[in-house]
Amino acid sequence: MTSPLEALADELVDHRFKGLPPDAAGRTVRALAAERRNLYTGGFTTPVLTLSAEAVHHNLGALERFAARHGLALAPHGKTSMAPQLFRRQLDRGAWGLTLAVPHQVRVARAFGVPRVFLANELVDPAALAWLAAAQDEDPAFRCVTYVDSARGVALMDAALREAGALRPLDVVVELGAAGARSGVRDAAQAAAVADAVARTGTLRLTGVAGYEGELPGADAASVREWLEALCALAVEFDLAGRFAGTQEIIVSAGGSAWFDVVAEVFGRLPGLSRPVLRLLRSGAYVSHDDGRYRDATPFNRVPAEGSLLPAFRLWTQVVSRPEPGLALLNAGKRDIAYDLGLPLVQAVRSAGGEVRRGAGLVVQRLADQHAFVTGPQAAMPEVGDWVGLGMSHPCTIFEKWPLIPEVAGDGTVVDYIRTFF
Repeated sequence: MTSPLEALADELVDHRFKGLPPDAAGRTVRALAAERRNLYTGGFTTPVLTLSAEAVHHNLGALERFAARHGLALAPHGKTSMAPQLFRRQLDRGAWGLTLAVPHQVRVARAFGVPRVFLANELVDPAALAWLAAAQDEDPAFRCVTYVDSARGVALMDAALREAGALRPLDVVVELGAAGARSGVRDAAQAAAVADAVARTGTLRLTGVAGYEGELPGADAASVREWLEALCALAVEFDLAGRFAGTQEIIVSAGGSAWFDVVAEVFGRLPGLSRPVLRLLRSGAYVSHDDGRYRDATPFNRVPAEGSLLPAFRLWTQVVSRPEPGLALLNAGKRDIAYDLGLPLVQAVRSAGGEVRRGAGLVVQRLADQHAFVTGPQAAMPEVGDWVGLGMSHPCTIFEKWPLIPEVAGDGTVVDYIRTFF
């Protein structure tokens, strides 16, 4: 039988997928991939988002090795890409499972056989809890762990799971937040109250503590380290109080893509507990990396000996107008470009003859819905018809704009097509 992942290659190429060659309509993705077309001469239309095959491979290996060196399990944030092919590559490289944020994402992961999910939210939707209870009961090998951060939330979860007739308890971790941050309890006393509420249910099982350091107000290495130490202290306190009696392992989890070096440092000092500890790192943006926020904040910049990450995205656009000196309009805008964490960078210009040069001196000044405004010295400006390659910041809001993304080798050969589900 064809697996859901294999079935992606049987999907027909058509008008739903931006940038793909018009003459490929009606072919399957598998057939188009087998043609190994050249991105620049194979009929692709602009704008077209591409992923570097070499960069993705490099990045997968870099974080796999980092996690192994530091005794960390990896549950990368799948909501970054929502791409089952990339999910499978992460799992094949030893990932414990995936981190996700909302029920829809969990359903996608389950449809493609992801065995373990860390749901980094408190789930209080009765319909979603009923579905999750059925998914756990139908497949003993499937495991979902989710946040709790309030007694009311715990009560709502318990009622919904009872109504659904759940046979297996749902594993939960108490989420630690911080004043002015995102969700999560604000101190140890609130954490204990939530843990007490969990203990009073028959549908939930407390299995650890977790949180996200990336939303700490004014986060820096010192404040992140202090918060992580408080998270570890909470795990120790809960363990001494016997709160983990119902679980075989204790989960302690954190980790976005900006501070995983500090997570590894602090988690490495966590003392032995009464049960084996799963030190779970949840960084997800590393797969594609970027040319903005994560390029500047990657822990590998601070500790180069630990490894490196490479930006994998390039959005190829085309100059469609040169209405005045020093201004070029590209045929990509807010519909195509991630712009919530900064405007894109001009990386390269490719002329009609195939010559490629760096985009030095060229700047994207602003975006309209379908245009980017590029300015620069008159001598550096691209001509109408030239392709302009852009680098972008924030993978989460890049992937979501492109349902089928060509994966391109360094010589321009398109080796695969990555399907996303947002």
